[in-house]
Amino acid sequence: MLIATFGFFGMHDIVQIGVFLLALTLLTPPLGAFMAKALNGERNFLTPVFGGLERRFYRICRIDPGQEMDWKSYLLAVVAFSLVGLVALWLFQVTQAYLPLNPQHLPNVSWDLAFNTAVSFMTNTNWQSYAGETTLSYFVQMAGLTVHNFVSAAAGMAVLLALIRGITRKSTEGLGNFWADLVRMTLYVLLPLSIILTLILVGQGTVQTLSGYAHVTTLEGQKQVIAVGPAASQIAIKQIGTNGGGFFNANSTHPFENPTPLTNFFEVLAIILIASASVYTYGKMAGAPRQGWVIWGVMLAVFCIMLGVSLYSEYNFHPPYVSTPSMEGKETRLGVTNSILWEVTTTVTSNGSVNSMHDSLSPLSGMVALVDMMYGEVIFGGIGSGLASMLLFVLLTVFIAGLMVGRTPEYLGKKIEAYEVKMSVIGVLAPGAAILIFTAVASVTKVGLSALNNGGPHGLSEILYAFTSCAANNGSAFAGLGTNTVFYNITQGIDMLIGRFVPIVAYLAVAGSLAKKKSVPPSAGTFPTDSMLFGFLLIGVIIIVAALTFFPVLALGPIAEHFLMLAGKTF
Repeated sequence: MLIATFGFFGMHDIVQIGVFLLALTLLTPPLGAFMAKALNGERNFLTPVFGGLERRFYRICRIDPGQEMDWKSYLLAVVAFSLVGLVALWLFQVTQAYLPLNPQHLPNVSWDLAFNTAVSFMTNTNWQSYAGETTLSYFVQMAGLTVHNFVSAAAGMAVLLALIRGITRKSTEGLGNFWADLVRMTLYVLLPLSIILTLILVGQGTVQTLSGYAHVTTLEGQKQVIAVGPAASQIAIKQIGTNGGGFFNANSTHPFENPTPLTNFFEVLAIILIASASVYTYGKMAGAPRQGWVIWGVMLAVFCIMLGVSLYSEYNFHPPYVSTPSMEGKETRLGVTNSILWEVTTTVTSNGSVNSMHDSLSPLSGMVALVDMMYGEVIFGGIGSGLASMLLFVLLTVFIAGLMVGRTPEYLGKKIEAYEVKMSVIGVLAPGAAILIFTAVASVTKVGLSALNNGGPHGLSEILYAFTSCAANNGSAFAGLGTNTVFYNITQGIDMLIGRFVPIVAYLAVAGSLAKKKSVPPSAGTFPTDSMLFGFLLIGVIIIVAALTFFPVLALGPIAEHFLMLAGKTF
């Protein structure tokens, strides 16, 4: 069976997955170590380049980077900054016809689509209910979307830094300064990496121009308009910042976004790189590198399992398919393995970009994409938010392990008590509740079903995927659901806000509580959290929470579709 399944899976497929994992492993420690220095405000090799700009920015904005914030002040700063960004992006869209850099003279965006898009990019979701090349001007793409790609990612990392400080500091209320964290993440990490990736993409043929769309005559003598624009710079930060919003409607399946195998490799690596390095950063800042490696090992193990399941399903023979493996929805220049590696990478993170159409995935492979997001995207996850959610699971695992052995739960010398557990549960379960509630409403109402293109379990999976992607701040889609309606624009916008800000409240509340506690030395009764045993327990807790929350709806959707497909029925 395995030989038949992977008959088309050649050595080159094994090599490219191996090179990807090797590059990720080798780049994680140096980038993580650099981030630990830069984000702590320590001198680093980029200080001569950006140090003066950083200090000048503080002076202009009257920011004292040394002024500490407690968790409520930090939260207020995050919310206020996000709200201002949301309003600005909404205004850009509804007035774009009157703004510069609109050579195609695109009209203003409707209020509900503008709301959905503004919330989407502000929350680092980048869900797109529109086609970029026919909806948004160059000005909105650059001054609106690209700017949010930077600052929404930086804000997520800032929240993680506050949580790390809460875990590691003792007897204090100070969690750092949000504005300083935001500036340092943008200047020292996101901007340099984006410049490097932009140059690589442009060198490989990704478009980067402010010229109007090209009008050409085809070989058949027909007139055609070819969309171009300042794409490479937005694509770079969309990948590096785990944003995912494509400049073109086809996202990274489009040859102007992703023209060669080399760009495909660098783009998929960029999706996960900072999220992976952040785990090493955590170990350095906590003064306990083994803690970071255990968490990183859990993430990599689950990533490889999900990748294996998805590859197995795509290379396996399914009765309705004409050929094996199925190439429906995949680019022939990229193939199955590249498509599935991207699918798993983009859904375990909060990236959401695609180089194939997820609606064409086999049911089990589509379920992998769903489950990756239903975990809360803790398997690497988005910049900052992924590791922050994983740390909530770590605290829950410590608490459960303490109950099992009859000891007071402790993590890095801090006692884990009822308040931390309650806030962790809220942070973990709130997005799941939003997913299930909105999916249920859309599945039984006329306004929700009117946008559906497929029936049966696949139709349910399309609705479920849309709300899962939004609550997980992912942004990818099955694409079989017409979501540019008032109902979906508003409900998905609310879904994204819940998925972004309820966990942030939980992260910061936990950080504030732990920061005030004293550290107690480990004893014979302390459960070690830097061991392989703890890693297995952590994986178990993550899987059990996801299964208890989502198994019923998965059984009605992709699991039912899988068995019906084996009987020869498709939807």
